[in-house]
Amino acid sequence: HSDQGSTYRAYEYLKLFKANNITQSMSRKGECHDNAVAESFFNTLKTELINQKIYQTRKQASSAIFEYIEVFYNKIRRHSTIDYYSPNDYEKRFYRNNIP
Repeated sequence: HSDQGSTYRAYEYLKLFKANNITQSMSRKGECHDNAVAESFFNTLKTELINQKIYQTRKQASSAIFEYIEVFYNKIRRHSTIDYYSPNDYEKRFYRNNIP
């Protein structure tokens, strides 16, 4: 994820992305705060997963990242923004308290 700086919009970068089938993630023009959420997530990903292990193949790394995001981070990991509940527990609590 990046801002709309000229480096990340340069022809060579765009050509590299296209050649590797990469979709570029970019903040809205003039919205510097868009980047904060992405920066926070990727810092957590690196700290909790990437820097903990050396992956032998790209497929191994890709599988580990997918499992971290889809199984752990989005469902089980406790998040400070929701009072340190896991997303699953927070959702259960929400429905228990709001659905008659």
